[in-house]
Amino acid sequence: MTEAMVTDGTIALRNLEAQIAGLQPEAAQCRAPIDERVRLIDLLALRGSIMGTIADYERAQELADRLVHVAITAAPAFLARAQARAVFHRFADALEDLEVAERLGADADVVNRERAAVFQGLGRYDEAFAIREEAAHRSPSFESLGALTTLHAERGETERAVRLHAESVRRYRGISPLPLAMLDFQLGTMWMHEGQLDRARDHLIAARRYVPAYAPAQGHFAEVEAELGKFDLAIALLIPLATTSDDPDYAAQLARICADAGYPDARYWRERAAARYDELIALHPEAFADHAADFWLGAGAEPEKALRLARMNFTIRKTPRAGALLSRAVAVCEAASA
Repeated sequence: MTEAMVTDGTIALRNLEAQIAGLQPEAAQCRAPIDERVRLIDLLALRGSIMGTIADYERAQELADRLVHVAITAAPAFLARAQARAVFHRFADALEDLEVAERLGADADVVNRERAAVFQGLGRYDEAFAIREEAAHRSPSFESLGALTTLHAERGETERAVRLHAESVRRYRGISPLPLAMLDFQLGTMWMHEGQLDRARDHLIAARRYVPAYAPAQGHFAEVEAELGKFDLAIALLIPLATTSDDPDYAAQLARICADAGYPDARYWRERAAARYDELIALHPEAFADHAADFWLGAGAEPEKALRLARMNFTIRKTPRAGALLSRAVAVCEAASA
């Protein structure tokens, strides 16, 4: 696959850290202009997605809530809160914020873009597709084609996603490697779900080449390596993430891989993941029901708990993956009680 000429990923992350540090003091105390506070919220969410830090998402949500409180007639404040709420799968609340932003005069294209993202999260793919297709037809840019790529990838429409990915990269005019890494990560995830591990590996390697510290890409790459039987490499990739991250997915992966490899560390990582999933379900149930259910179905070994969470997840979002997770949970519980 062709890779664009962009800034070194390590330098790009340092620049991101510097921008956040420069905005934090005043924006956090509501002394900065609205656009600077919105910028800080966006940057925190971006860092959260690259570094896999839930605390960044939580901080972005906190700042967005505060911004709406003090800027009740400002459309950008409601747009920022809609994005923050969508991250935590508070989709109904996000749609309400988008409606308010629209009434306050927010740019229609921006509102529609965020609405499409929420529709995609809900599994309302036809509505998301109508918005994204129209935007890509009207203005075929990296951003519009990339958004359409992720939608086709999530729907499992692999050939279309691959073509759009190539076209979106060709149109990239930026110098930051972060958007390109995130798009390759989406393609890698798509191929993982399709069971095409070699193709998934290629895209995850590309994402990490763009941004070596891209935590979710490293975590998924470790999953692929484990599926290919390279347990020790997978564990070596996951331990730094599981040790430092506030996201329990890495500890959950380690618990499963260590168990599959017959290593005694599986119990430690299982207990660590279980404790953190319980914390997150108490705080953000909509956002973590799916991953927690997957954990309790596997290494967590509590299928009834998994079933409750899988049902919650499917109530929130009617995606094929949510349906598959619920079906698997039902099957495991039925088998256990037979």
